[in-house]
Amino acid sequence: MSDHKSQEPKSLFKRLPKIIVPTHYDLTIQPRLDKFTFNGDVNIHLKVKEPTSSIVLYAAELEIDNVTIKSDSKNTQEGKVEYDKESERIAVNFNEKLEVGDYALTLKFVGEINNRMRGFYRNKYTTPDGIEIRYGASTQFEPADCRRAFPCWDEPNFKATFDITLITPKNLRAISNMPVISENEYANDKEWKIIKFDRTPIMSTYLVAFVIGEYDYVETKDLYGVNMKVYTPVGKKEHGQFALDTAAKVLPFYADYFNIQYPIAKADQIAISDFAAGAMENWGLITYRETRLLIDPKFSSMDTRQRVAGTVSHELAHQWFGNLVTMDWWIDLWLNEGFARWIQYLAVDKYYPEFDIWTQYVADVFTTFLISDALKSSHPIEVPIGMFIIKDILY
Repeated sequence: MSDHKSQEPKSLFKRLPKIIVPTHYDLTIQPRLDKFTFNGDVNIHLKVKEPTSSIVLYAAELEIDNVTIKSDSKNTQEGKVEYDKESERIAVNFNEKLEVGDYALTLKFVGEINNRMRGFYRNKYTTPDGIEIRYGASTQFEPADCRRAFPCWDEPNFKATFDITLITPKNLRAISNMPVISENEYANDKEWKIIKFDRTPIMSTYLVAFVIGEYDYVETKDLYGVNMKVYTPVGKKEHGQFALDTAAKVLPFYADYFNIQYPIAKADQIAISDFAAGAMENWGLITYRETRLLIDPKFSSMDTRQRVAGTVSHELAHQWFGNLVTMDWWIDLWLNEGFARWIQYLAVDKYYPEFDIWTQYVADVFTTFLISDALKSSHPIEVPIGMFIIKDILY
């Protein structure tokens, strides 16, 4: 008879309580690409709905070295941080109980610009001459990796607004969800700049995005005056023209179809050299794998053009269905993605009828679905999610 030690059962996953709700984040990030690290601070405006002496939020792979909270009456307390690495959460504990009211929670932190294509991560590229290897940085937060860039309420139904500031070397572009409202020399280092972006609409943390690197771009405006850019690797801006032309047609089509105007002054798209998914619908700054956005005007095939048109149309649909209207929890991701998948074909067919895209829909989407649904491993569309998982499991 073997000696067997009983193990403590793991506690079931629980979503964050609603007794504390964030309403606004004021975030500053300073990446150091030579060291693959970043410094940050975030000031989070909170509504405390029940008295408490502890605040629980998400943070992963971050070193938090200072936490304070200030009430509306200007009383300030320092907090002590407890890390729960398994659940990727921290608890900030205070000596004096927080009463019901409005507060500002400030956290300073340091993190890694990782190489795993999640959170705030580095991407490698070569100079146009193909000789020198350089690095930029970009974000991928869906479904649950915003917490690797800054402490936050990293669940889709905790929506808030965001003021984002990036401090970067002057030779690099810094791009985020919203238009730039100011750009100045960084007082601590004349070789750096400090860029402030306009406030976002109310949105989920997984839609926050920022990118730092060297890029060219092409630009236009759509029918309703929305400024649109497609960022490409340096020296390849003509490869972004097809995606730009497609987006300039599709964005106002959706605005008319949904009868809701696109709510941001810009709709940027950017090709990232290292990218795990096909694309990500960050509001105002959609990120793409290069092969899903760029078209060589001389050599790209019809199939490649169809794939780019479909991906662009899919991600732009999410600007309404997913970003403006968001699922309460990941159990409803099928509706978010299923609708975007369907309407991308409607948009592509309208502007590229020569693709005969609906015929391809039957073969590429409907038939494929029937094969998957016939397997013994098939599952209901809605499945309980007791922990954060990669969204592909639900497709």
